[in-house]
Amino acid sequence: MNVAALIPRLVLVKEGELAALIWSGTYFFCLLFSYYLLRPYRDEMGIRGDLDKLPWLWTGTAIATLAAAPLFALLVSRMPRRRFVPITYRFFATNLVVFYGLFLAFPAKGHIGIGYAFYIWLSVFNLFIVSVFWGFMADVFNPEQAKRLFGAIGVGGTLGAICGSAVPASLVKGFAVGGWTFKIDPVHLLLLSIVFLELAAQCVRRLVLIFGLDERVRHVAAKPNQDASSQAAAQSAPVKPAPSAQREPGRGVFTGFILIAKSPYLLTMCGYMLLFTVTSTFLAFEQARIIKATLADPSSRVSYLATIDLLINILALTTQLLFTGRIISRLGVTAGLLLLPLVTNGGFLWLAALPTTLALMIVQVGRRGLHYAVDRPTREVLYTVLGPEEKYKSKSFIDTFVYRGGDLLGAWTDHLLNKAGIAVATTAIVVSLVWASAGFALGALNRRIARRAAQPKMPTN
Repeated sequence: MNVAALIPRLVLVKEGELAALIWSGTYFFCLLFSYYLLRPYRDEMGIRGDLDKLPWLWTGTAIATLAAAPLFALLVSRMPRRRFVPITYRFFATNLVVFYGLFLAFPAKGHIGIGYAFYIWLSVFNLFIVSVFWGFMADVFNPEQAKRLFGAIGVGGTLGAICGSAVPASLVKGFAVGGWTFKIDPVHLLLLSIVFLELAAQCVRRLVLIFGLDERVRHVAAKPNQDASSQAAAQSAPVKPAPSAQREPGRGVFTGFILIAKSPYLLTMCGYMLLFTVTSTFLAFEQARIIKATLADPSSRVSYLATIDLLINILALTTQLLFTGRIISRLGVTAGLLLLPLVTNGGFLWLAALPTTLALMIVQVGRRGLHYAVDRPTREVLYTVLGPEEKYKSKSFIDTFVYRGGDLLGAWTDHLLNKAGIAVATTAIVVSLVWASAGFALGALNRRIARRAAQPKMPTN
């Protein structure tokens, strides 16, 4: 069956939106393929040394994020989106070239220090590439389109994560076909990751044309004597972007932070993100303790972690294809925001009673699968009612600095609770209840802002 004919049967897509949907999904596929190739490699490096060093690694990640956030805001302030989005991906690709050279140049004994640096770098990398992606999506799609299409766009990312996870899950551990054994060193995955970052940049270039965001193309369209290729490019914007997409983010490195401080809506988003990341950190540390105690071989750890990622994304894919768009469109934003805190409660109760690798795998698959399939697209819908400053600058601050602030708070809270002999699960349950309350409040604020934006403005004399 033709893919173009199958998509409208699964997704609530309207006429003229299909090309934008496919290119957006391909863009997300390339990004998450690039990241998930490297995620198990990073996670294994984090638990290769003393687990007491994990809070310090997370502290280093928060500091690196704090340093990177204003630099990104400066880039956003100086360049149009069609330029700063690809530049962001190419900058990270250059970093990967440097790490690849370092891993090859130094022997295995020297990998601990470089590995810790890579652990911190990849954690920052992940936040920025995904934040930029969703900021761009919230910029070009309007709120009504976002509710219908963001889940389907997420399918592209999920497929990328599945394929990216499958590569290290199989090739790093090795597999035999006939008399041949196929196995690669994880360091060579960095090269493949670079290729897919460049493909993501090319997808941005195509989406800029589809949505008519390139001022140069619009100027060419106004000329009567244009050549055929220019005319085709000028006419290749069948999707009308959201009104805010016609304006570039303005100047001012700290504008995003100032807007957050003045907005109850953005402040509540900060609270929701902070509580999400605190519980995520609790679960990540519990994962490290269970794996450290049960799996001694580094290759087995990489394979186990990659298998978790693979199953997570299979669940996310199924949910995104069949349920996400319908959940958000019909049940509303509030329902999407409440789902994950409730699932998190049950997961921590189970791990407290049964801390095994199987239980850990099931909890991680359920929680993170629903995060990618429902919670993350719902959170991105929240930005569609805002302007370009909030979508790139405030969003970047929340997705990076606030996110890493939650990591830092969760890491040291977990460390102190364990030193004091206090069960982390009890604290996680309380935090999840507060998190659910923030989700409920955020849904109410979103409805209020959307209604206000939909009201016709009174004419002025």
